[in-house]
Amino acid sequence: MPERPVPILPMLLAPGGMIYGLFMSARNNLYERGILETWKAPVPVVSVGNITTGGTGKTPMVDWIVKFYLEQGRRTAIVSRGYGRRTKGPLLVSDGSKVLLGSRDAGDEVAMLASRNPSTIVVVAERRREGVELIMREFAGRMPEVIVLDDAFQHRSIARDLDIVVLNAREPFGGGRVLPAGRLREPLQGLGRASLFIVNKIDDEHRASRIVEELKPLGKPVILARVRPGELMATDRRGEISAETGVRAFAFAGIGSPQGFMHSLAAAGIDVAESCFFRDHQPFTSDSVSSIVKRARRLDLVPVTTEKDWFRISDDRKLAGMLEEAGCRYLTIEQDIFRGREILEKMLSDLTRRG
Repeated sequence: MPERPVPILPMLLAPGGMIYGLFMSARNNLYERGILETWKAPVPVVSVGNITTGGTGKTPMVDWIVKFYLEQGRRTAIVSRGYGRRTKGPLLVSDGSKVLLGSRDAGDEVAMLASRNPSTIVVVAERRREGVELIMREFAGRMPEVIVLDDAFQHRSIARDLDIVVLNAREPFGGGRVLPAGRLREPLQGLGRASLFIVNKIDDEHRASRIVEELKPLGKPVILARVRPGELMATDRRGEISAETGVRAFAFAGIGSPQGFMHSLAAAGIDVAESCFFRDHQPFTSDSVSSIVKRARRLDLVPVTTEKDWFRISDDRKLAGMLEEAGCRYLTIEQDIFRGREILEKMLSDLTRRG
């Protein structure tokens, strides 16, 4: 029996992963010893992050948490890096009554969060402290009662009262390799900092049970969740379209986990006949959109994308117009927390009661 070939790329990248892992471990040690400063915000802070790159479902979880607080009558704010935006520095995306920036200036995920939560203050800032300080200056008379940090597990310069780590059930630990050799943002020992874990995108509860067992030695609550399809929406503002209309789709997206999108489309009963995927946050161009439209028309298919991707495209009226004319639609998604929801709600509620 011939020997299996040894993968060359991971071997070549392993030294880089070792160096990066040592750097992150040393940095974490400096924070734990108090040598690097951690700043405390004047209101409770919830961080939602992950330990791997892309595709864990952080954005739907941020959206769920913000809506939970809004239903409790709490004033909320979101501070995010705004990945993929063309701007720099701290900027106000939404003042809680009006969305001020689109996806090119705020980032597609942040623009979507602002649109979904119109009464929430939304800020982008590479340095989260600067984002919180902007809120303190601009909204001193109506400070939020809780701030949700988006994608901040490794951003340790600002203290958090609740540190939530979201894991993708399909690949929770990034193959055990640190960037660039694998998908880990830091060594797995960093998971010990988390207040609780949310194992997300579960489609196999037996596999999820194994992940829960692996996390058990850390002694932190483990919440189980999945992403379920919402509504199929027309991009030309004609409104909601039922997924039962027999749509044959040309699926396209620029996301970290294309298989998750395909799973959602299948769960919504949408027949995907053809697909095309790009890198996470990759900008769409006239050429790429034109190619999508031509291929969809040639095959008599309806272009269907993610809500996040549609927010990115809709900022460019030319590209949006091309897809609207082709009858493009986007699929919304909803967060379904099916085990441990009461634990998560209590931990979130306790923060604002203390605050």
